[in-house]
Amino acid sequence: MTTSNAQVSVRILDKEYQVACASEERTDLLDSAEILNSKMLEIRNSGRVVGLDRIAVMAALNMANDLLHAQARDRLIEGDLSGRLKSISDRVENALGTSQQLDF
Repeated sequence: MTTSNAQVSVRILDKEYQVACASEERTDLLDSAEILNSKMLEIRNSGRVVGLDRIAVMAALNMANDLLHAQARDRLIEGDLSGRLKSISDRVENALGTSQQLDF
């Protein structure tokens, strides 16, 4: 299976960047660039951080923090879901065991 590459132009803080990516990832890249641009604009407009490099680092740190929080929520949800599925499975097995005992 061959994937074709696309050259995608993204604009971040009024600067154009050419990025190569797999054609099927083009939309995700554009969405990611839009999120990054928005976060960097927010930081720049706050007036507390000066310089493109510092704004980029602050945006990256904020986004990494958001990712860590999302991963922690996913682990909690996954653990809760696993517990519920185990409970349902046990109840089904108990119900089937009771049903099989009645058949004899």
